[in-house]
Amino acid sequence: MELAFAAAKRSEDPYTQVGAVALDKENRVVACAYNGLGPGIKAPSNFWEDRDERRHYMIHAEQNLCALFKRGRVELVACTVQPCSCCATLLCSHGVKRVIYFHDYPSTKANAIFDFHGVKHDQVT
Repeated sequence: MELAFAAAKRSEDPYTQVGAVALDKENRVVACAYNGLGPGIKAPSNFWEDRDERRHYMIHAEQNLCALFKRGRVELVACTVQPCSCCATLLCSHGVKRVIYFHDYPSTKANAIFDFHGVKHDQVT
């Protein structure tokens, strides 16, 4: 989880910094990622002011993470924030076996999605 929080610090989003780390069966780090804009994208300064508008353009930490490993290679993903519903589905499709997260994300159906797909999940403190 500490690695996920370290990765989150790399996010350029001044309001919501999210990090994620992927580990294999031997608990080796496979990848680390954070939320942000696409490579080379420079947003105007007022872009960050409207959360509801900017979140449509953000690439989530889990999305960036899944781009860094092969399906079926990752056993555990640790996230600083509970994945949204779309990211939960993405993690399931990549064969992740367990997801742990620190902060709750109240408007997500992630836990129901994980349960449906047989993915273990826990909030840790």
